Amino acid sequence: MSVKNGRQFLSIPGPTTVPDEVLAAMHRPAVDIRKGELVEVTAGIKKDLRMITKTQGYPFIYIANGHGAWEGALTNVLNRDDKVLVLESGFFAVGWGQAGATFGLDVEILPGSYQKAVDPAALEARLKADTSGDIKAVLTVQIDTASSVVNDIPAIRRAIDNAGHDALLMVDTIASLGTMDYRMDEWGVDVTVAACQKGLMMSPGVSFVIANEKAMERHQNANLRTAYWDWTSRQGAEHYRNYSGTPPVHLLFGLQKAFEMINEEGLDAIFLRHKLLAEATRAAVGKWSEKGEFTFNITNPAERSNSVTTVLVTHPENLEAIHDYCIDKCNVVVGVGIAGLSGKALRIAHMGHINAPMLLGTLSSLEMSFKALGIPHGTGGVQAAIDHLAANVPR
Repeated sequence: MSVKNGRQFLSIPGPTTVPDEVLAAMHRPAVDIRKGELVEVTAGIKKDLRMITKTQGYPFIYIANGHGAWEGALTNVLNRDDKVLVLESGFFAVGWGQAGATFGLDVEILPGSYQKAVDPAALEARLKADTSGDIKAVLTVQIDTASSVVNDIPAIRRAIDNAGHDALLMVDTIASLGTMDYRMDEWGVDVTVAACQKGLMMSPGVSFVIANEKAMERHQNANLRTAYWDWTSRQGAEHYRNYSGTPPVHLLFGLQKAFEMINEEGLDAIFLRHKLLAEATRAAVGKWSEKGEFTFNITNPAERSNSVTTVLVTHPENLEAIHDYCIDKCNVVVGVGIAGLSGKALRIAHMGHINAPMLLGTLSSLEMSFKALGIPHGTGGVQAAIDHLAANVPR
């Protein structure tokens, strides 16, 4: 017996659900890649990238996932053997640093935790100790999808400034862009990394790097530059050079439609929607946690992200049964724990193209699985989510 027939709920933190309008926008013939419509599409996407990151910087578009954009960011501003300081708050900043180590960067990790945000005071102290200026860049994420923490980017910038240090601030916004506020110029971010498959509601395959003037100056002397990632080459006059070859035509059509939908809803409304759905999720998890089987991974409520919630499970042997029940009986795909939390947690995504029925369906399926499988949990989690939304979404 199951009740799974119908549309699947994809409740993982990337790729997220692609809107029907975006899928339809990609379902059309290819066009000339050198002139005409596609040139305008590229210009429009770059304009939208500046809009959503609130910058006057230089956007670059890569046919790659976020890991490709990591490499594109590092190779364009750094030299072999340069030291980079990675701010640990989960897996992804560390993963970014590990990628840099493979092509010759000297990677130092500022120890952190899977359960807490980056400590700006620890960063300031480390940079003050770097009196020789060996550290050339600081790598961090705004949201880490493994831990579900949100980092305070303005506070990290202040720590760098308070230390009087000249390191580049490089921020991965892959899990945050389009779900919460981000102000590249105002916050003093030098390089921003992003990708299309989470808050931007697109199929995976396109990622972005945005550089400010300081980063562009560093680029002139970077010796890790390669033909494909190189920013100078990608600023050539011919349209194809934006992509170092053939553009991803249909992905660009989809991305154009996704940005159209983002502009139509408006960033403030999008951020509020994500906040409300995240709070509803946390209300449910708070109730479920009353019996001791579940608990929030991020200990400080102020550091819990609005795009994904990571839930620790006291008895990890229950995880496979929960995931199997949700997909086999309800057609809901819930995120698994990854990296340091592999086999220890589940992750509930609430980012991108999501509304209240989709979230409540996911939460209901999880609570249904707990009851069907006899897993101890505080009851009324879904009702708590409903109550929160009812109280905060007025008539």
